[in-house]
Amino acid sequence: MNTNNLPMLALIAGPTASGKSALAMAVAERHDGIVINADSAQVYRDLRVLTARPSPDDEARVPHRLFGYIDGAESCSAARWAQDAAREISASQAAGKLPVLVGGTGLYLRTLLDGIAPVPEIDPTIRAEVRALPVAAAHAALTALDPTAAGRLAAADTTRVARALEVVRSTGRPLAAWQAERSGGIAAKVAQAAVVLLPDREWLLRKCDARATAMFEEGAVEEVRMLLARDDLPDDATILRAIGVPEVAALLAGKSTRQQALEAVRLATRQYAKRQFTWFRNQPPPSWLRIAESEKTDTAAIIDRLLLR
Repeated sequence: MNTNNLPMLALIAGPTASGKSALAMAVAERHDGIVINADSAQVYRDLRVLTARPSPDDEARVPHRLFGYIDGAESCSAARWAQDAAREISASQAAGKLPVLVGGTGLYLRTLLDGIAPVPEIDPTIRAEVRALPVAAAHAALTALDPTAAGRLAAADTTRVARALEVVRSTGRPLAAWQAERSGGIAAKVAQAAVVLLPDREWLLRKCDARATAMFEEGAVEEVRMLLARDDLPDDATILRAIGVPEVAALLAGKSTRQQALEAVRLATRQYAKRQFTWFRNQPPPSWLRIAESEKTDTAAIIDRLLLR
């Protein structure tokens, strides 16, 4: 039994292709639940195939929320998604349904549960200067200004290095100092039945390759063609950086063959899965149950037990 009298939240996290979506639907079916997306690419409606969003048949099995609900011309920040997710979770609980949060975007999950850091708006000039730097130069600059962050981040992690550098340059304070002041998280308002899927790496990488192949067979190239044909899409639209879009765009521009594009998508997917695997193995709280088995473990039954604690 849930002895703390808090409403339950089932949470299923892990790297891409680890089986999260199927498990989320199984849990939702067993517990009268609603599946809520926590994947930063799957929020965009333009790329159902390339982001492996649930199919129409899947969505007919159980209710799904926050999948494909944002137009590709817009940008979805972690803060925006967290507000939307908190609202959907509350609505599910008010309706007597179990919210089943599923996804692989650690930043989204952390923002929802732990809250938002009150980082001021970054000076546009500083942001432009930082984003124009090669990642090696940005990491060197970060080492001088915020050595703790530089030591924690991978030197080739362009996005996170740039973020840490622009924050310390613009505000005079390290990003970690702002993050220590987070507010608005829902972690204390829910009882979490949380699992992290961490399957065998070789098994996971084979699944990544198979998924990329299936995407190409099911229309990913045409999907990107339609996306790029839009005349209202900003050049810096977040969706253009989604895994698979640059690689397929190169194919459509005649810069690669179909096989080369497929191999590039496979490589990008594997690299992303490895980064997610590392994050989910080390970053979530110890109370999140790590499950290493790929196929033998009845993970839904484990979640059943977590929900009844």
